[in-house]
Amino acid sequence: MNWKRVLYIWLLIAVAESVHGTLRRLFLVPRIGELLSHQIGVVVGSAIIFTIAWLCIRWFGPGSHRQQLQVGALWVLLTLIFESILGYFFGYSLERVLSDYNIAKGGVMVFGILFMLLAPALAAKVRHLN
Repeated sequence: MNWKRVLYIWLLIAVAESVHGTLRRLFLVPRIGELLSHQIGVVVGSAIIFTIAWLCIRWFGPGSHRQQLQVGALWVLLTLIFESILGYFFGYSLERVLSDYNIAKGGVMVFGILFMLLAPALAAKVRHLN
């Protein structure tokens, strides 16, 4: 397992998701609203994450199933830190940032984060590397 490459791949995911989020805000939010566009965005974002994991799994070395879950956990941790810093930078309250994770209010980001955790293991399985 090449952890340096794992970090590079997370940076690629962060950039891809940032572009995805910007495009969603510019084109989808004005047409269908914040909540529904965010819900659609989690599905599309999960597809982006899986595609990157699937394309890069051999490059960073699939390792064991446990290591694949550790990679996913690292990506989740880095993403949560990144989102918190970004939310602070844009002046969002903690309540606003956490609302994306509130299932009772339609926030489905928790599913995207869970998918990110599992993405390296799923990619390895699909690529028959386990």
